Amino acid sequence: MLPFGGKLLTDNRWVKAAKIMPWDVIEDIYEKSFSVSEGRPSISSRIAYGAIYIKEQENLTDERTVEYIAENPYMQYFLGLPEFKAEPLFDSSMMVHFRKRFNAEAINTINEALYKNTHPKKDDDNTPPPDSGSSNTTDENKPGNHGKLILDATVAPSDIRYPTDLSLLNECRENTEDMIDALWEFTDKKGHKTAYSRKKARKNYLKVAKQRKARLQITRKAIGEQLEYIKKNIDTINKMLAETGAGKLSERRLERFRVIEKIYRQQRLMYDTHTQKCDDRIINLRQPHVRCIMRGKAGKRYEFGQKLHFAVVDGFTFIEDQKWDNFNEGVCLITSAERFKERFGVYPEAILADTIYRNTDNRKFCKENGIRLSGPKLGRPKISEAEADKELAYNDNCERNMVESRNGISKRRYGLDLIMAYLPQTAETEAALQVFAMNVAHCLRSLLRHFLQFLFDLRKCRITAYFV
Repeated sequence: MLPFGGKLLTDNRWVKAAKIMPWDVIEDIYEKSFSVSEGRPSISSRIAYGAIYIKEQENLTDERTVEYIAENPYMQYFLGLPEFKAEPLFDSSMMVHFRKRFNAEAINTINEALYKNTHPKKDDDNTPPPDSGSSNTTDENKPGNHGKLILDATVAPSDIRYPTDLSLLNECRENTEDMIDALWEFTDKKGHKTAYSRKKARKNYLKVAKQRKARLQITRKAIGEQLEYIKKNIDTINKMLAETGAGKLSERRLERFRVIEKIYRQQRLMYDTHTQKCDDRIINLRQPHVRCIMRGKAGKRYEFGQKLHFAVVDGFTFIEDQKWDNFNEGVCLITSAERFKERFGVYPEAILADTIYRNTDNRKFCKENGIRLSGPKLGRPKISEAEADKELAYNDNCERNMVESRNGISKRRYGLDLIMAYLPQTAETEAALQVFAMNVAHCLRSLLRHFLQFLFDLRKCRITAYFV
């Protein structure tokens, strides 16, 4: 019998989602995140994880999530409450701590458990995974390859403004000026705080920044001026810290000052060498972990955020890799195939991917393990096989659209197109949670589809038995 006086509808999506959630795995992960020392009682794992899941499922802010939970009895049932509570369960600031308890690796573990809960294995070990298609059995005693693995990569952009060197240096200059103001009262210095006019520095920046398209020489001159201002401020701050001690600045400001020093070294190197590239280049002062990832797509040549490598099996999405630095997803094919074998016990029958995956090592690996890699074969095609290969390539492209739809749904519906989290760990958690929420919705649709198919088959059997 349902809580809340049995007045909840059993076919509600939150009631259904509560039944398929791997709460035992979530509890184990949540317990490991706490220290052994005693303290005030913690909020239960079901409330903590359920709250951040609701946020991503409904695409809400932290404050709105707390309000929605207080207003909706179905959400409270999903969180494991025995009865309705009108007051908020926790403060919205706790959502940040919940996301820290569940990092991206933990979310991926929960995602794997969700797949096992909704796709239980049958007794026969040779049974192929769902929608596996035809088998490729080579030996009667050994199971052949089963299933299809679809691979692709995408970028989850972070909430930053479009980066330019001039705006980044101006922000660094303004931050160093604030640090000088904060340290000034602890020294016996008098007179001007900076070795230049702040109004003139701001005016010189705006004179170039307000131009629709400033010439290269003008922009370079403005960057050189900002570099000189920052160098003078860095020297001043280092002298003041040596005099007053590092404790006069907050930990956050000290950390930001170290980032500014690194930005200055990078920008000075690029300015002196007349280049636009450097290793581990910082493009945002508030989020120095964000990197520029070249995409080369229409309207989005560059994106700024974390890169995710997806593997889709029967519509269920797994995050194979998640990094802030750019990487070539083509070298991840072998790792993804090995993980497929860990999940199902066999290699996939076919791997559907775009051209970046069709390198020599991947082709060799697929040939040795009996895996068909999508795309044209090497060499000149035979005339007798040309038509069949063309039809197979067309079918592969149609099936590969599944991963493109997963990318689109996660971005347009669940917010993967703009990650609002500030810290790198919580941003990774938010991206992983959005993929998890998409998988939960897919599982609920699959269960409904299987149930309707069961009713159809049952009705068909009854009609056949009647006429027989």
